[in-house]
Amino acid sequence: MSDLESKTRYEPSEVEPRIIERWLESGLGHPDPEGSADQNYTIAIPPPNVTGVLHMGHALNNSIQDALVRHARASGKQAKWILGTDHAGIATQTQVEKALTAQGESREELGREAFVKRVWEWRDQYGGQIVEQLKRLGSTLDFDEERFTLDAGYARAVQKVFVDLYDKGYIYRDRYIVNWDPGSRSAISDLEVEEREVTDTLFYIDYPLESNEGHLTVATVRPETMLADVAVAVNPSDSRYAHLVGQHVLLPLVGRRLPIIADDYVKTEFGTGALKITPAHDPNDFEIGHRHALEARSVIGEDGRLTDDAPERFVGLTVAEAQEAVVAELTASGALSKREPYTHTVPFSQRSGHRIEPLISLQWFMRMDQLAAPAIQVVKDGKLKIHPESQSRRYVDWLENIRPWCVSRQLWWGHQIPVYYRGDETHVGTEAPEGDGWERDPDVLDTWFSSALWPFATLGWPDETPELKAFYPTDALVTSRDIVFLWVARMVMMGLEFTGQIPFEDVYVHSIVQAPDGRRMSKSLGTGVDPLELINGGPRPPVFNPGGDPGEFPAYGADAVRWGLLAMSSGQDVKFSEERVAQGQSLANKLWNASRLILLKVDPQTRAAAMPQTVEDRWILSRLANAQTQVGARIEEFDFARAANEIYDFVYAELCDWYLELVKPRLYDGDTQTAATLLHVLTETVQLAHPVIPFVTEEIYAHIPGAEGLLAQRTAPTTSDAKNPTAEKALEQAITAVTAIRAWRDSTEVKPSAILPARLVGEGYAETAAQVALLARLDLNSESSNGSEPAATVPIPGGALEILATADVDLGAAQRKQDAKRQELTADIARAKGKLANAGFVAKARPEVVQAERDKLAALEAELEAL
Repeated sequence: MSDLESKTRYEPSEVEPRIIERWLESGLGHPDPEGSADQNYTIAIPPPNVTGVLHMGHALNNSIQDALVRHARASGKQAKWILGTDHAGIATQTQVEKALTAQGESREELGREAFVKRVWEWRDQYGGQIVEQLKRLGSTLDFDEERFTLDAGYARAVQKVFVDLYDKGYIYRDRYIVNWDPGSRSAISDLEVEEREVTDTLFYIDYPLESNEGHLTVATVRPETMLADVAVAVNPSDSRYAHLVGQHVLLPLVGRRLPIIADDYVKTEFGTGALKITPAHDPNDFEIGHRHALEARSVIGEDGRLTDDAPERFVGLTVAEAQEAVVAELTASGALSKREPYTHTVPFSQRSGHRIEPLISLQWFMRMDQLAAPAIQVVKDGKLKIHPESQSRRYVDWLENIRPWCVSRQLWWGHQIPVYYRGDETHVGTEAPEGDGWERDPDVLDTWFSSALWPFATLGWPDETPELKAFYPTDALVTSRDIVFLWVARMVMMGLEFTGQIPFEDVYVHSIVQAPDGRRMSKSLGTGVDPLELINGGPRPPVFNPGGDPGEFPAYGADAVRWGLLAMSSGQDVKFSEERVAQGQSLANKLWNASRLILLKVDPQTRAAAMPQTVEDRWILSRLANAQTQVGARIEEFDFARAANEIYDFVYAELCDWYLELVKPRLYDGDTQTAATLLHVLTETVQLAHPVIPFVTEEIYAHIPGAEGLLAQRTAPTTSDAKNPTAEKALEQAITAVTAIRAWRDSTEVKPSAILPARLVGEGYAETAAQVALLARLDLNSESSNGSEPAATVPIPGGALEILATADVDLGAAQRKQDAKRQELTADIARAKGKLANAGFVAKARPEVVQAERDKLAALEAELEAL
């Protein structure tokens, strides 16, 4: 028994690991940089966090990228898919600090050098997990050249960029209000902040007028920050307070004299229309303070506790404790006039989950407006295309309103800022200054600063390496919308500034895969679907059966997961569908079974060649050429859902359902030309499907007689000359006729095995009458077909098919079936009309429910009329 004969079922768990090893051993992903740059195709992976494990977003993102690079290879190009991981400053440092805490240690006890050494050890132990998982998905990255955003060469590029930007005046140090993350004890950028809706208490506090002529009431959700108030502001158009502008109030609990100022920012409808101004603890107040030259007092420290600048009785309290103490004193003094619930949006750190504490801090910033201008222009000029267009508009809108970027972080794990201090001296440079007394700035750069250099720093920049010359600029970037600003825009700015070229020509912003119920995927919420458990089999998350046993995923295999995810990705937000993954598994199985049918029947000495003899041969070659054109175009247009579905439709609806059924008699008779044509069609079909379902196609290709090397390295031939509209028209007409006859047979309950005598009366069947007879199980050559009256007539394109009398046909069965259906439809129509005639239903039901009932009635009436 041959190897193929023994494999009656396609088993991805056996095939896929073996195929992965073949791809890795071939050096498939590591192209020669000395080749012609015009023949290269490059993508840089969005570097996953070194702490990361494969999630559904990674699975979709990398399925798309792999489809692109496999399509490029099949088009005759050298494809390099740049691999690497990101050091992920906050996330990685947090992981290691948790491990230290569990061991009774802390980073402060270890000291910086020892702590960083410990993080490197952690990275060496755990950092490769996601890379191995990407291999399991079938990703053909350049595994021979894995980069890391903290490796020595990359660090040199980061240091150079910082120094160059500093020398150009883009990078500067300043005291400014920042988003302070108490969880990571570091400043974070605006883009690392997420707004959440929360319900706080709105406190109304009476600030007595210095004139003793009453008080001014302000409303705030943060009474603890009043200890740092420097003014009270009202809107200049607010007639209630116009007479008070220029006067002063006294700060409750403290007694400090505060001016009453007028500023357009104040919203008259919020609270009382009077706003306490605390520049050191609110970003909007900070801007008001600048406009009015107000002092910025700070009473909250970086540790989240009140500092020595607060009244002594509050020093050392946490923010929550301070709020409680302040409210208690305000209540006791009679200054708290009212409190009420208030729902609003509040900033939280995406990194740690803690509520942001706005603080004034000495940080390093980067001016962005001049860098943003050319990055906007390349999009407006069409040199950089962002798909879909809606994401292009978001990109431009953000860059046109860009603010300075806080690039420093108060961490130890990351690129330490190349700045040195000695007394009043400051040295900025890639090399440490000579002499005693110099201390390096302890901060590190924002992770996104180093990531912004990814497309060119991974290829050896600032050196003029062969890789940089061959593979930069890259061709496309595949990403999700949540990092268009954090990463994509910054890569464009850095690419233009330091290489003079856009880093990629196309940006494809793919779908966000949500849980089946529409919520975000999250392990903690029970809504996260693990792609590896789909591939290998494993427990379904609770979202599949809330409150019950959701059961287990079967081992669908990587091809099924890849096809399913691509088929789902038709919009920006899509719900996960296990049915789509199962459909992908069915496609792999269908293609495997079709291949066995062919390969077990052809002579092993036969070689693939297009040798059409019949109309169905010319039809399948034409349909294959059309599928190749369409699928290739869909991939190049980043329309992966349609590409996946067109592969499915060709394999199922054309190759298997029609062509193989038509060609089986010739295949079984051992016709050599038929065998050669079948091998050709099979070879090009697995090539067509390979970018989406690479494992099963690679396995099938290995069994095709005469196939050389790997399918993944094969260049697809040009087949446009095989397109044949005449053959397509003829066979499509025959297929429509067969479909009509099969429907008639079903309606009259003719046994599937029965061959019916018949006459084909119509035009356009000169080449296809025998094919219609074969697939519709008809005898068009019966002696009784001449002159006898038909027992039934089936309309078909171009004429009719007359069924002659035979014991196999019971026309009464069809009539009885139709009568029963008429009765069913008549009853349904009566019920629908009765419901719509009910005035109470029409008046009380929601409009969409009433319309649905009207649509249902119309459909029922149309079906009855057709019957």
